[in-house]
Amino acid sequence: MLRCEGIWLPERLKDLLTTCPPSDRSMLRSICVFAGSNSGTRDEYFDVARDLGRELALRDIGLIYGGASVGLMAVVADTVLACGGRVTGVIPEFLVKKEVAHPGLSDLRVVPSMHARKAQMAELADGFIALPGGFGTIEEFFEIVTWAQLGIHEKPCGLLNVCGYYTGVLEFLDHSAVEGFVKPEHRSMVLVNSRPEPLLDEFERYRAPRISKWMDAGRT
Repeated sequence: MLRCEGIWLPERLKDLLTTCPPSDRSMLRSICVFAGSNSGTRDEYFDVARDLGRELALRDIGLIYGGASVGLMAVVADTVLACGGRVTGVIPEFLVKKEVAHPGLSDLRVVPSMHARKAQMAELADGFIALPGGFGTIEEFFEIVTWAQLGIHEKPCGLLNVCGYYTGVLEFLDHSAVEGFVKPEHRSMVLVNSRPEPLLDEFERYRAPRISKWMDAGRT
């Protein structure tokens, strides 16, 4: 392990201390990242989480995430911190008590519930990205996409489809559109790439579709 300004970092992040050039300012002030509390079985998951953190810091985009010190969540946070970026964690009180809260963040906000956590992350972020993860990651991402579908926000939402991790989910969304449960315009709101850089480029260009969720009254 490597210590950087009071934060213990995995050796695999060591190179970031000397390879992060000055940042290029983005129009996006902060991105919320949903990610697994486990690291998965493939090195590629770790690598893309690290690359995402590095790219956020390079673009001067703050990280908003679930505040934990475990899994891919911690990889993103530690990388942003190692590159001199800003990290805000939002964590429910019961998880702090389980000693999974990250001790070295720029800002750690403790909230009373999972619902409060999601609401605060949504308020703080200008966009949302899901790395590979389990039930919680999927649930958090698609709730925020649903809010976009309902017009509650117009922020970009994207999946990092590393090693085809989300391919089955994307096929399901295509099927939902074909079967008439998701409008094609709303299906297009889920941006997808396997790499952080082009996905964030898409975020910079994103404009939300102007279309109601509901079908015409004559079809009800």
